[in-house]
Amino acid sequence: MNQMEAPLLRIALCLIAGIVMGDALTVQFPWMPVFVGMAAATWLARKWAQVQSLLICLSFVVLGALLAGQQKEKLQATWPEGEARYEAVIMSEPVEKPKTVAVDLLLTKSRRKVKGYIHKDERSRALRLGDGLHIQSRISENSSWRRGSFDYRRYLETHGFTGTTFIAGWNWQHATVSLRELSYLERSRLFFLQQRSRLLKCFAAQGLENDEYAVVAAMALGDKSVLTKELKDMYSLTGASHVLALSGLHLGIIYMLLSVLVVGRRWRMASQLLVILSIWAYVFLVGLPVSVVRSAVMLTVYALLSLGHRQKMSVNVLAFTAIVMLCCNPMALFDVGFQLSFMAVFAILLFMPLLEGAIPRKFLLTHRLVNWLWAMVCISLSAQTGVAPLIAFYFGRFSTWFLLTNFIVVPAATLILYLSLLVLLIPSCAMLLIYAVRALNYILSQIASLPLASIDGLQPSMWQVALMYIVIGAVWLWLKKTAIRAPE
Repeated sequence: MNQMEAPLLRIALCLIAGIVMGDALTVQFPWMPVFVGMAAATWLARKWAQVQSLLICLSFVVLGALLAGQQKEKLQATWPEGEARYEAVIMSEPVEKPKTVAVDLLLTKSRRKVKGYIHKDERSRALRLGDGLHIQSRISENSSWRRGSFDYRRYLETHGFTGTTFIAGWNWQHATVSLRELSYLERSRLFFLQQRSRLLKCFAAQGLENDEYAVVAAMALGDKSVLTKELKDMYSLTGASHVLALSGLHLGIIYMLLSVLVVGRRWRMASQLLVILSIWAYVFLVGLPVSVVRSAVMLTVYALLSLGHRQKMSVNVLAFTAIVMLCCNPMALFDVGFQLSFMAVFAILLFMPLLEGAIPRKFLLTHRLVNWLWAMVCISLSAQTGVAPLIAFYFGRFSTWFLLTNFIVVPAATLILYLSLLVLLIPSCAMLLIYAVRALNYILSQIASLPLASIDGLQPSMWQVALMYIVIGAVWLWLKKTAIRAPE
C-alpha cells in the first residue's frame, strides 16, 4: 500500500493545527459547544461523504484547540505571594548544580508538579528519589527565560511543571508523606522510578563509574542526570545523541530480544500480550519519556496487527500514535523529543522504500552483509533527512559524520543493552560492559576529532525550517515519480 494513503494522517495534522491554534490564543474561547456542534453536524452529514470528511477534519481542529485550552488552564496556578508550607515528594533523581540540588517535586495536596532548587549542603546531597519533604518556600510562575530557540517556560509547561521554587537549607525537612491523594498513574510512576534507582545502584556497585556509568544509565535506563557536558558534546558532535536518549532503537532491540525469548507459534496471542506488558513495564521504568511512549504505542499496534497478519508499520500507524498521545497530552507537541522522534520515523517510512528499491531484492537476500549495510545506509539517510532541520533549529548543528557514526553506535547500543541485562543477572560480567562503553566512547572521540566533524552556528528561523520541509517533501514526490526500481 502507498505510504501516503493514510486517512489518519490528515486527522493527525488537523489535530496538530488545532493544538497550535488553541495554544496561541491568549483568551479563553468556548470550544466545547463548538466541538459538540461540529460532531453533531458530522453525524447528520453521513449521506454526503465529502462533506462529512471535511466536517471530520474541522472537528479534529476544534478538538485540538479544546484540548490545548484545557491543558493551558491546568498549567495555570495561583501561588501565594510569600512563603507557604507544602508537603511534597521527590519524583526525579536529584541533580547537583553549582549551588543547588535540582529535583522535581510533586505537591501531594494539589498534585501540582514544581521544579525545585534546594540549597546544596550535606543534607540535600543525601536526598533520594521518593523522599517525602515538608518545605516552606515561595513558589513562582515558570520563568520566561530564553536562549536562542530554547524556551525554558515552554520546556517546563511541556513537562507538566506549574511553578519553580528555591528552598533554603533551613526551610525543608524529611517527612513521611502519604501518597493516597496521588493518582494511580503517579503512584505507579514513582514505584517504577524507585525500581530504576535500585538498578542504577546495582550498576554502580559493580564498578561502573564516571563516563561508563553515565552512558549505561542513560542508554539502558533513561537516566541522563549524570551525563557531563563534555560527554553530551562528544555524542552531539558525532551525531550519536540519539543513543543516549531512549527511543525506538532501544525499544526495538528489547522487543526483538523478548520476541525471541517468549514468542511461540502455539501460544502466539498470550506471548505477544506478555511482550507488550513487558515493553510497557520498561516504559514506566525509564520514566515515560515521550519518544519511548511513541515507540511503545507503535510496537503495541505492531504486535496486535501481526496477530492478524496485517500490514504492521505504516504512516497510518504513526498518525494513530500521534493522535493518541496528543489527546492524552496536547503539550507533548512542543516537546523536542516528540518532534524528533515522529519526524525520524515519518521520514523512514517515506524514504526507506524508495532507497531500498535501488538494489535488487534478490541480490540483497543472497548477500546478508550487503543487505545489512544497505539497510543501515537507508535508515540513517532517511532519519537524518527527517530530523536535520529540527536539529539545526534547536541545537544549531549538523553532524557530517552521522552515517559513519550510525554504523558504530547501533551495533554498540545493541551490545551495551544486552550486556547491561547480563550484568544484572551475572554481576561478574561487569568488566565486559565497561570495556564496551569505553571502546564506544573512544571511537566517538576519534570521530569528533575528524576534520569538519560538525557544522556549527546554524540558526534557521521557524519559517526557514518549514521551507526546508517543503523542499524535502518536493524531493520525495520527485523521487517517487522518477525513481527506477531495480529488477527483482
